[in-house]
Amino acid sequence: MSDARLDSVLDTAVDGIVVIDESGSILVFNQACEKLFGWNEDEVRGHNISILMPEDYASKHDDYVANYLTTGVRKIIGIGREVRGQHRNGTSFPVELSVGEAITPEGRQFVGFLSDLRPRKEAEQRLNQLQTDLLHMARVSAMDEMGAALAHELNQPLTAVMLYLQAISRANARETARLGGSSGFSENTKLILDKAVREAERAGNIIQRMRQFVEKREPERRLLDLNPLVDDAVELTLLGHRRGTRMTRALTDNLPQVLVDPVQIQQIVVNLVRNALEVVKNVDSPEVQVTTRTCDDMVEMAVEDNGPGIPPDAVPNLFRAFVTSKRTGLGLGLAISRTIAQNHGGDLTVDPGGNGHGACFVLKLPISRTAPS
Repeated sequence: MSDARLDSVLDTAVDGIVVIDESGSILVFNQACEKLFGWNEDEVRGHNISILMPEDYASKHDDYVANYLTTGVRKIIGIGREVRGQHRNGTSFPVELSVGEAITPEGRQFVGFLSDLRPRKEAEQRLNQLQTDLLHMARVSAMDEMGAALAHELNQPLTAVMLYLQAISRANARETARLGGSSGFSENTKLILDKAVREAERAGNIIQRMRQFVEKREPERRLLDLNPLVDDAVELTLLGHRRGTRMTRALTDNLPQVLVDPVQIQQIVVNLVRNALEVVKNVDSPEVQVTTRTCDDMVEMAVEDNGPGIPPDAVPNLFRAFVTSKRTGLGLGLAISRTIAQNHGGDLTVDPGGNGHGACFVLKLPISRTAPS
């Protein structure tokens, strides 16, 4: 084969091809190798092959070659294996290496064929993560079903408790009227009974909100005030949350109505408030503020925390699905929230903060004066 044809084959090869002599000096370094390692052929020709290896590989390579030349025992030659290469900038990466041997007039030479394994490794990692996320989503879906059923089952005995308490209260009222104003209960007992009724009603309201939030149903948009939706969603989010975080609400009165699906909008509020509470849990004097206001032709709801802000490198992927900084999260909350907002003709934006300021997420919904058709 002519030198020109050989050079053409080397330069058009997809895989990296490197040829070394018995001492490990580089004789041939094709264009694929140049892209793979960041070196030009002229810069590496004559250098030891160890220039392309991390230190732990480089220190052993010459011993491998010397051992083969002495004993004839093959450990690498003729066997494809995964090794690590080192880029010119010092970063290491996985490569598939196959080594062949050639006897030439210039002496024994070794030909290495190298394939970059990073794309395959990244694809495998994405697939494994996707499988993990899908399994988690299946569990979340099952929990949704269980949550709706649990809320339904709890609602029945709780309703019965409320009816019994109300019956006792009415019986006491009748007894009081019969006795001419003298109560059948002591004042302290009556206060306790009234408190029990209020707490039972509060528990019923909580269960009702949970049930509406988790049950599967068709989207239904209605002309509504935003503030009550935000209030209910915040209360739902705070259930079971540890004390210590200061939660403030600055909800502007008399906001224009918005045409929304209430459960979907509350889903956004819950996601944003939960994220904010998670961010500030290690902050001194943690605080989360929820604000509503009008801006031009939009009604806005902002959730702001006093955490460290969002790292600049995380901002571009913040609203992408399956991208998350949480150890146990799916990376779906913000992606779904923005989709819901945009489907309502609005948007979900963020001021990442930083430099002593926390992040601020803003939900924007268009003002509507037309009832749904």
